[in-house]
Amino acid sequence: MSTRSLQIGLRFSRGIFCSYVGSSCWPLQTTIKRTKVTKASSKRWVQRQGSDMYAREAKEQGLRSRAAFKLLEIDQSHKIFKAGQTVIDLGFAPGSWTQVAVDHTRPNGRVLGIDILPAAPPKGAIAVQGDFMSPLVQAGIKEYLENPDEVEKRAVEGDQTKQQESGQESGSARTREKQSAPASAVDTVDVMLSDMLMNTSGNAFRDHATSMDLSNVALDFALDTLRPGGSFVCKFYAGGEDSLLERRLRSAFDRVKREKPAASRGESREQYFVATGKKKRRKVESVKGGGGRG
Repeated sequence: MSTRSLQIGLRFSRGIFCSYVGSSCWPLQTTIKRTKVTKASSKRWVQRQGSDMYAREAKEQGLRSRAAFKLLEIDQSHKIFKAGQTVIDLGFAPGSWTQVAVDHTRPNGRVLGIDILPAAPPKGAIAVQGDFMSPLVQAGIKEYLENPDEVEKRAVEGDQTKQQESGQESGSARTREKQSAPASAVDTVDVMLSDMLMNTSGNAFRDHATSMDLSNVALDFALDTLRPGGSFVCKFYAGGEDSLLERRLRSAFDRVKREKPAASRGESREQYFVATGKKKRRKVESVKGGGGRG
């Protein structure tokens, strides 16, 4: 494989596949609304990080954030990772969970990180910049999952200009095809991780509602792509609707546990659902608890 960054040949209206071997990429131009950070809040964050043993330990071990220890603790308890697995990490930036997944699926593992923010993934992983809530981005990910070697091969062939041109042309054609015949990508993933909504708004109800929306979309995608026996881990903010999500998980997996890892700050409302042993395809309760999906 080339030692430079590669574009993996699929370009959608809201997403780009990128494989980072070097340090650059051709990311989608995305407008991100940024929250104003005051000097006082920045100072408090720095002080808290400085007194945080997990943050210090992450820095010493070369981990991208303290969140790595949350996933390490979950894996220690539930043994979700094995060598050679295919892992999807939703909301991967800055990449600490992806680091853990790459390390724990060696040799021959395949780890794909997805985030709306441009971020170079850890060595050994592939990144997608795009909005996971977009059906077109999901269709592109499924295409990659169906034949990753072929998609990566297309990325390596040709020079950078040719890749960009072919990506724009064939990507639009594939987009039209996906709209009429969505990719199946059934039973291709071993572990699905969702750590979306990393930053909170300060409004407990809003954070809870947003985390439920993101978790349910992630679960829908997991049900389409996880192998029987596969695992699903998602972060959520506790509130009145998490019991509905838990019920959906219990209808689709053999074992479902709520976890609050030691590395999760005590004042935070974040928790994690760890669902293991995905059942063979069957009806799963909808978000509202009625009806189902195949």
